Amino acid sequence: MIKRISSTGVRVTDHDRAYDFYVNKLGFEVRRDEVMEGGYFWLEVAPSGADTSLAVGPPTSEDSGVPLGGFAHIVFDTDDIQATYEELSSRGVRFVEEPTQKPWGGVQAQFVDPDGNIFVLVE
Repeated sequence: MIKRISSTGVRVTDHDRAYDFYVNKLGFEVRRDEVMEGGYFWLEVAPSGADTSLAVGPPTSEDSGVPLGGFAHIVFDTDDIQATYEELSSRGVRFVEEPTQKPWGGVQAQFVDPDGNIFVLVE
């Protein structure tokens, strides 16, 4: 039986830029980092202690015609959204939505990676 989600994918165009964003700016730990022939790379990162990781890599031939960027359908949790927002902003993470109280009762912010992938941060 399926017991957990191991990883989910995020398409990006540049290994070094993705590494800088996900590791240095977001503070994720590297679980796997491989650069292969032909410019393909596999960078797997996750928040410290998380079960699920992000598999960050370039688009494949199956992705042809699918634009990069846009809403990634990935939501990150935090205990203190204002402190997280301020810390990540100070590291150069660009937010497209500041922490905002939502009708469903939580507080949400949204940030974007260098390839235009938009992520949600909730408290």
